[in-house]
Amino acid sequence: MLNVAMISKWHVHADGYAKHLQSLGSVNITAVWDEIKDRGRIWAAELGADFESDLDALLKREDVDAVVVDAPTSMHAEVMVAAANAGKHIFTEKSMALTVAECNQITAAVQRAGVKFCISFPARTRPHHLFAKQLVDDGVLGAITTLRIRNGHDGALNNWLPDYWYDEKQAGGGAMMDLGCHPMYLASWLLGQPKRITSMFSHFTGRAVEDHAQCSIEFAGNAVALLETSLVTYLTPPAFELYGTEGTLIISGDQVRFASKHTDSPMQGWISPRQLPKEQPLPLTQWVNGILNDQPMPYGLEDGTRLTELLEMAYIAHRERRTVDFKQPGGN
Repeated sequence: MLNVAMISKWHVHADGYAKHLQSLGSVNITAVWDEIKDRGRIWAAELGADFESDLDALLKREDVDAVVVDAPTSMHAEVMVAAANAGKHIFTEKSMALTVAECNQITAAVQRAGVKFCISFPARTRPHHLFAKQLVDDGVLGAITTLRIRNGHDGALNNWLPDYWYDEKQAGGGAMMDLGCHPMYLASWLLGQPKRITSMFSHFTGRAVEDHAQCSIEFAGNAVALLETSLVTYLTPPAFELYGTEGTLIISGDQVRFASKHTDSPMQGWISPRQLPKEQPLPLTQWVNGILNDQPMPYGLEDGTRLTELLEMAYIAHRERRTVDFKQPGGN
């Protein structure tokens, strides 16, 4: 049995994570900490857990083996370094932190302590995206030239997100820092090392952070990713398009079609795959299983740091209205 503490109910996914953990049968939620004490006390009572007003006291508890971090993104580095130093395994909501420097602090603490770390990258568990990765790795699409991903909803348009979601000091940003994480980490997973980035962020509802955003990123091999996200679009189906020199993959909702010079079909044209890769367990489930069975984490420190690097450079490109170059491996 794994004893878990919930670190804040700030993130909109926090309650869902708690309910999911309780459904697994292998987890006890023993304690809650929250930067807003009244919110934390109420949540702890709902979960049947103890409330700890002092984070250090919570991290010293012997009935806490691991923590789920849903604190404001601006607090991630502080909270996760403290958790690692206390010998607690860590699951965190995206993004890992606001800067690569903070990610490096978390990485050093986790590696020094030897605890397990996992970040929530649910899009990488889905059959459609696993199929895209399979096609890329197998060379079925040839050299990749373009990736386009759209991910949006109407949270800012119809005011169903909490007001603090638009507080830059807590969240670190708006649409791109939130929903934009999913296109970002998918692009990194599929295309590898980024070379340069440009951004266009807008404030449709007039809030302090962007509610509508687009980034263009050139990756190694000269592939270009066009990543779009929004909190002000109505009934927005996710869209995914992957183009290569020898094939194309289109994912729209649950429909998957691809065309490739390398298929065995006697007719050239669009093919709908008869079978997609098996859906993987949610990252939170994989984290629990990895701890209990002493297995590597699927989405770890390097993955989280790469996402933060993309986000950090995206916001620099927006603020400075310029194309930003990424530091290349082995470069100065």
